[in-house]
Amino acid sequence: MKQLIDQIGTLHSFETAPKRIISLVPSQTELLYDLGLEEKIIGITKFCVHPYHLKLTKKVVGGTKKIHIEKIKLLQPDIVICNKEENTEEIVNKLSEICPVWVTHIVSVEDNFQMISDFGQLFNCRTEAQKWNDKLTFALSDFKKYIQNIEIKKAAYFIWKNPYMVVGNETYINELLKLNHFKNIYEDKGRYPEIELKKMRLEGDPDLVFLSSEPYPFKEEDAFEIGRFTHHAKTVFVDGEMFSWHGSRLLKAFQYFKLLHERLKN
Repeated sequence: MKQLIDQIGTLHSFETAPKRIISLVPSQTELLYDLGLEEKIIGITKFCVHPYHLKLTKKVVGGTKKIHIEKIKLLQPDIVICNKEENTEEIVNKLSEICPVWVTHIVSVEDNFQMISDFGQLFNCRTEAQKWNDKLTFALSDFKKYIQNIEIKKAAYFIWKNPYMVVGNETYINELLKLNHFKNIYEDKGRYPEIELKKMRLEGDPDLVFLSSEPYPFKEEDAFEIGRFTHHAKTVFVDGEMFSWHGSRLLKAFQYFKLLHERLKN
């Protein structure tokens, strides 16, 4: 009997390592694949787009907020992987009646390392998990050296329109902004505050306005609209996956961040 505690403190007991996995978190689906567990994945969400071929070979059981319970029951999973932010408490509670539900909670890079280690224990792939953590440790160290001489700039990171919403504190995105020497002007306004564009200059007057590709796909007209309310800020479209997807995606993110800083120099 193996006993493990997930990232929201729930104790799980397993006779053997789970072999039939449903993942309701796109970034963690990618991680499971990168840990060599493709054959054990039986169900995913419609948003699980990396690697793309999984949508052709695995059963899609809904989204991250709305799921098809009957489809999940029919798949007879040994475990469902959820995330505290991506999935609702109601979903977790419903699925717990079917099988164990492992919930991750990623706010910091350290949480990300812990999740990968946990998956190594949970799915008997400790060697692969350690390899990924070693690669990420090296990449993190390398990036910290790269960033140390880059000045800190004030930034606002937009994720939604109608109403306009930005990233605040206690979020993984905010941790990655800090790692990149971006000082989030909305850091003390809650996790995902709604804001008024006309107050942006008073609330921090950012040097940079980041418009994310997800969950809302910002367009040029949005950049123009937001730009009317900033003093001197540079508006930059950014890849939301690089800032918000945890798991193995972080390795690609470090390279992306270097390219982003090179773009900002021009």
